Formats: sequence, structure tokens, C-alpha cells
Amino acid sequence: MRPEILNPLFAETLVLKGVGPALAKPLDRLGLARVVDVAFHLPTGYVDRLPRTELMSSDAGRIIVITLTAREHRVSSGRGPTRVQATDVHGNYVSLVFFGGSSGWAKKLLPIGEAKRVSGRLDEYGQELQIVHPDIVEEGEELREREPIYPLSDGLTSRRLAALTTQAVARAPDLLEWIEPGLKAKREWPGWHESLARIHADPSDAKARERLAYDEVFANQLAMTLVRADTRKRRGRALHGDGRLRDLLKLPYTLTGAQSRTVGEIEGDLAQTAPMLRLLQGDVGSGKTLVAAMAMLIAVEAGAQAAMLAPTEILARQHYETLRKTLAGLPIEIGVLTGRDKGRVREATLMALASGEIDILVGTHAIFQDAVGYKDLGLVVVDEQHRFGVAQRMTLQAKGVAPPHLLAMTATPIPRTLTLAQYGEMDVSRLDEMPPGRQPIETRVISEDRLDDVVNALGRHLADGGQAYWVCPLVEESEKSDLAAAEMRAETLRARFGDKVALVHGRMKPAEKDAVMAEFSAARTAVLVATTVIEVGVDVPNATLIVIEHADRFGLAQLHQLRGRVGRGTGRSICLLMRGASLSETSRARLALMRETNDGFRIAEEDLRLRGAGELLGTKQSGEMAFRLATPDMMADLLQCAHDDARLLIDRDGGLEGPRGQAARTALYLFDRDAGVALLRSG
Repeated sequence: MRPEILNPLFAETLVLKGVGPALAKPLDRLGLARVVDVAFHLPTGYVDRLPRTELMSSDAGRIIVITLTAREHRVSSGRGPTRVQATDVHGNYVSLVFFGGSSGWAKKLLPIGEAKRVSGRLDEYGQELQIVHPDIVEEGEELREREPIYPLSDGLTSRRLAALTTQAVARAPDLLEWIEPGLKAKREWPGWHESLARIHADPSDAKARERLAYDEVFANQLAMTLVRADTRKRRGRALHGDGRLRDLLKLPYTLTGAQSRTVGEIEGDLAQTAPMLRLLQGDVGSGKTLVAAMAMLIAVEAGAQAAMLAPTEILARQHYETLRKTLAGLPIEIGVLTGRDKGRVREATLMALASGEIDILVGTHAIFQDAVGYKDLGLVVVDEQHRFGVAQRMTLQAKGVAPPHLLAMTATPIPRTLTLAQYGEMDVSRLDEMPPGRQPIETRVISEDRLDDVVNALGRHLADGGQAYWVCPLVEESEKSDLAAAEMRAETLRARFGDKVALVHGRMKPAEKDAVMAEFSAARTAVLVATTVIEVGVDVPNATLIVIEHADRFGLAQLHQLRGRVGRGTGRSICLLMRGASLSETSRARLALMRETNDGFRIAEEDLRLRGAGELLGTKQSGEMAFRLATPDMMADLLQCAHDDARLLIDRDGGLEGPRGQAARTALYLFDRDAGVALLRSG
């Protein structure tokens, strides 16, 4: 249970003064449903208000706070602005300008002859000084000289959010210290509560911001250390494969050195009674699925069942078909189960699974629903690991008679500095070789002005019997965006190439998506216009051209994943990155790197460097592992330190039962890192 001392922070935001149903909506849009969320919604910058007693043209372009007295109200005809002529105590004039609204509003705020504290950006307009839409300080209201700037949504202002964070910080209790005293002193960090108050008062306070970031990273590392220790402590079952199924496997190629090494590591893990907890990282096309197949064969050789979990219906069914082809001729039964399977088909699968008739089950989240029972689940393989969290992994692991072994895979290469953050409880294997015969994908950057040339090149590609992907960022046009829409692009390409053009996007029903993909896989369509729904799990060797519109709007990791849809066979493949007319320096650097290298691990490291604060792994990569306070540049500095401190707590300082451990237990709940830590549930 959550410690009672944290209850004031975990109340809904409605307990804060001024928050009603109307204000709760924009707060919800920012993910601020609880008081603690408001407290941890840190400012991204600040505005310095300069106190002045006299208006001076040298302050033009700066935000000032000054006492002014209204002398005249000038109301424009029609929709023009209202201007209030005001003077400082020395008689210097300034024009206060209000656009929109009624003139009565300005007259009420600034009555003639009444002195008011006013703040805003002072500008020169022709021969006069002016302030557009100044803030008027009401009686008894405090106007901070340094005002924090917060990420906002419609219906919220920074000043309103600052008032709410002040309340949230006031509700935050003083907590016992969880950081090792020597480390805290060395880093010169303030206490937790003091840091929280200081960062909202002064967003430039580096020590306060660093301390809070460390707390979050430490809680994450401690949670992973506890999961790992708990998993290692539990007795699973050793799976000793005798090789009989692998000996029957007829592969048209030999495994790469990296694949052989990784299979050996997995085989060694499976032979232990402590459940395996291993992450398999491999670039696009490096052969992760074959490694997973070998791991599952070892489990079946040992008399157990294996389950493979995929994040989408398309990917699950593709894995099912791939395994059926790869393992064809072996005396094993492979089943598939997704949310689409209903009625008799589903019942037959469940019965075969419970009886042990199915040796390997492939599916989506449906495979760990309550109604799904296994006779003897020994190994769980999770593909695209970043889509699943610790709690979900443990739910599936609970399906075994004894805790099953776990192999997690990701095709998104992760920088070494972040592997520890997201997968600190796991052993890590890397497939850093590509299978022989795979040619590097040729990547070209081309301006969107040359769209006609690209379409003509696509026509020549199709005439030669090739297939192609055409990726667009959005499904339909938006008033707020000029991004090309997949639906409109499909229509323009159909006007040229007819029914050879198909469309797939995330709003389609799974059965519709699967049908479109099946047509493309069978080469009954030649061009697949798609949103990023094809980012993972599409394998069509004959598709050797991919066009990515507005490539400058994508992150590096996503561009690399999309590019990986081609180059699946032995033929030469091309990726065309269409860019906008004007590029930022970051976008230019991203596209240049994509043109230069196919190495996903190098791209991942550069992606981390280029993205900067606030985009740890991007929304596509982060899964449930969200860091609110720790930015990527901080992670690189704090990760190893937090990892070592967490290990010190467990190994030297008595774990969660010692004085520091009790404080650390509170930190786990404070930073939402208690989910999935089974041993905390009972304590």
C-alpha cells in the first residue's frame, strides 16, 4: 500500500483551490490528474520582470513592472484596439494597447486617475512607447519578478499553473532522505521538498532540477534492481533442450556469429533454475526472429510450451506465418491468438493450449487474458519490448506453473546510456551483424518540389515489377497542419497507377488492415500508401523502394524503422526521404546521418544527442517508461550513479527494511515505480 504520508499528493487536482470541472479538462490534457502530477510539472523557462519607477526607451524589448496612472481611454471604431494613455510618476507617457474584447473591460481595469501596478513587454511604436496586453496587478495579488513558463494547453496560462503548483508544493510533505548521505553532500543537492519549491520559484536553479531528476532515475533503477533480485530469488525451472528439433531444422543459410553467440547465451540462461530475464537488441533485419525461434525450440525440446507476444495484430500474424515456414516439417504445433479470434476458433485454440497440444503460441495481448491457460508455459518471448511494461511482462509470467523464462526483443536500437534506464533489470544481448546477402539500403534526400520526378521514378520501378511503400505522417488533412495526408496521396497515385495502389492506416479495423497487407504481400497491389502503422512488422522482400514524405518531421529512430521496411531481400533497395523547403539545423543533421549510415546503433546514439530535453525515446519508443523530470542529457550523467546507489542500498544498507530503505520505499511510490514490483505488493 502507498504510504499515508503521500496521500495529499495523490489526491485528484479538484482538491486544489480554483480547480473545478472546467479547469480539470485542460489539466487532464496535460496529464495532470493528481496533485503530484502538478507538482512534477516543472517549468521549462522563465520571464524576468524588471522593476522600474520610470519609463525608458532603453528598456524596449524587455518585460518591466511599473506603477502607471491612466490619463485617457481611446476607443477605436470597428474592430480596432483600445488604447489607454498612461503616465509614470515622472509624467512619461506609454500607450497600453488591448486588442479584441470591449472597451469597457480596459476602462474597468484602468480607471482614469488611479495608479496601478502594470507589467508587460515595453516596445517602441513609431515615436511612442507601448505595452500590448499588459498584466494588471489586482489589489493583494503578488506579481513575481521571475515568472516561470510552463508547458500549457488551451484554457491554461502560466500564471494560473504557477498558482496551482504553489498549492501542490504546499501539500507536499517533508520526506526522509533516500539518497546516500555521501553522494548528496558531494553533489551539493538540497533536500527533496526544498528542491521542489526552489525549481518552481526559479526555473534556472540547476541543483534543484538535478536533484529531482536524480530522484526519478534512482526510483527507476531501484525498482528494476528489486525486480531483478526478486526474479533471481524465485525458483523457476531449468529447460535443457536435447537438440532433437534443432537438428531437424533445415535452414538455407548459416547463423551469423552474433546469432550463434546469442543463442548460446539464451541456452545457458534457460538451463538455470533462476528465470531468464534477457533483452535481445537487434537492428532491422539482423535476424532476431530466428534467434527467438531457436529459443522456443529449446523450450519445446525440454517438454515445455513457449508463447510469443507481439504488439499489433499485423505483427502477430506475420510472426505466426514466419514461424510456420521456418519450422515447417518439425513435429510441433504452432497456434495464433489475437483479439480478432472469436467463437469456435478461439475455443479450439484455448482447449489445444490447455491440453498441451499447442507447443508455441503467437499472439497479441489476448494471450495473457484470464481465460487463457497453458499446460506448461516455460518461455515467454516479447517482441517490440518498448510497447510493454514491467507489469505486463509479469502478468504473462504468472501464467506458468513456475515463473517462465523471459526473452524480450526490440528492433529499436537503444543508446547504451538509456539501455540501463529502460531495461536495467535485464541481461542484454546485441545482434550487431547482418546476415550475409543483405545489401545496404541506398538513401537519398530529395526536395518535395520534385514530387513529379519521384512519381515518375515510382512508375519506372513498378514497370520493372517492383513494389513500393509511400509513407505519409497523417491520415487526413488538418487545419493546423500542412502535412500531406495519406488518403489524398493515395487518391493522386491512383489517378496515375489505378488499382495497383492500396492504403493502410491506424484507423482501419484489424481485419481490414490484414486484408490490405495480404494483398500487398501477395503482390496483387504494387504501392502501399501508409501512415507509420507499417513502422514495425511488415516483411515484403519484393518491396525495394520506400518514399517517406516530410521526412524532416520524423525523428531519427522512426526514420530508421521505416527505412527497414525495404532491404528485406537480396536485391538493391532505395529509400527516398522527401524534405520540406526550409530545414532546421537539427533536421538537416538527421537527414544527413540517414544518408550516411545504415547502422541503427549509431543512429540511436545520435538521435539522443540531437533530440535534447523532453524526448527521451519519443512517444513511439517510450512505452510506459516515462521520465517526467529527467531529460536525456541528465540521464547520461545520473544513470550510472543512480544504478550504483540502488545496488548500495540493497547490498550494504539493508534493502527496503533499513532506515534509508523505508525512505526509498516511499520514493518508489512517489515516482510511480511500485507497479510490477511484486515484493512491494506484499509489504
